[in-house]
Amino acid sequence: MNKSTIGDIDLKGKRCFVRVDFNVPFNDEQEITDDSRMVGALPTINHLIKDGAKVILASHMGRPKGERNPEYSLKLVLERLKALIGKDVIFVDDCIGEEVNATIASMKEGDVLLLENVRFYKEETANDENFSKQLAESIDVFVNDAFGAAHRAHASTAGIARFVGVSVAGLLMEKEINYFNKAVANPERPLVGILGGAKAEGKIEVLNKLAEKLDKVIISGGLAFTFMKAMGAEVGNSLVSNDLIDKAKEIITKMDKLNVEYFFPVDFVVAKEFKADAATQLVSATAIPSDSMALDIGPESSKLFADALQDAKTIVWNGPMGAFEMEAFSKGTYNLVDAVTKTGALTIIGGGDSGVAVKNAGAVDKISYISTGGGAFLELLEGKTLPGIECLNEK
Repeated sequence: MNKSTIGDIDLKGKRCFVRVDFNVPFNDEQEITDDSRMVGALPTINHLIKDGAKVILASHMGRPKGERNPEYSLKLVLERLKALIGKDVIFVDDCIGEEVNATIASMKEGDVLLLENVRFYKEETANDENFSKQLAESIDVFVNDAFGAAHRAHASTAGIARFVGVSVAGLLMEKEINYFNKAVANPERPLVGILGGAKAEGKIEVLNKLAEKLDKVIISGGLAFTFMKAMGAEVGNSLVSNDLIDKAKEIITKMDKLNVEYFFPVDFVVAKEFKADAATQLVSATAIPSDSMALDIGPESSKLFADALQDAKTIVWNGPMGAFEMEAFSKGTYNLVDAVTKTGALTIIGGGDSGVAVKNAGAVDKISYISTGGGAFLELLEGKTLPGIECLNEK
């Protein structure tokens, strides 16, 4: 992936439609509880302002299902955006139409305009051609800086590029692409993958693809039980994707042929119920009670995984070791965060729950990079083409 970026073009006076990801969480008082996605877009926004562009910001928020809903209005992020960039921001209560075009026509160099939620139109997620054309009206440059939505073939992430002469990556998108290339396309070895999370769906094809590139892989979380069952183990009531057992067998055979070292948990914290206050028991991986489910890895597994990581030069991690959102089942994930940070390896965290765990552990500054897009990151790892990147101009 060698895509053009905002650093490759003349921006002065250009009307730049910037697809950002301002889909931030709120509390019951409609206060933003985590503005990291907005902060992530600041380098691109500030670069455009400095170079004299006219900055038109577009984003989705939530799932309004093609209808106007004040709960998902981007007006809710307006004041925080003004504070972050330190200047006034124009807001228009739409993302297409005469008022939007008139506002863009009146903008001066360095001005910033925030459009209303693109998903207030059902045509956005349908990647409707006419809607894409309307988004492109009055625009000189399309800048995609929303990596978290790059795997979606939507109008504002991909369709618009067909109707704009210049389409480039923002600085956040560029960083995501560069780190992916370092981690997977041209890694320093040994390259170690860590795959966890609740279900095998979505991860098993990633592992199938990564097996061709990895030196070692740690398979844990809910994902592990499908593989363990494929190898004949009894896993009690633990989460298993029975329809993927044959695929798991194929991947194990593939890893054996490719001499990929793979590691599974050797002990677990189990409980009879998926509850924070459930009675727990520490058991060997070969002794999970038939009436219990494994909800975290045990101390021997943590040690095994830490030892496996010691010589790593590059680590790619997606998915926690257990139900870490509950304190009783969080030790395995946080032990792994500690082990990863001690390696000194180039470490890429694939967003989602893994990123949350790193942040909760206060270890963000010890990690090379936390991706802003869980789903997009996984699809890149799987070798898929992301529409929001594919549509950008080559260098």
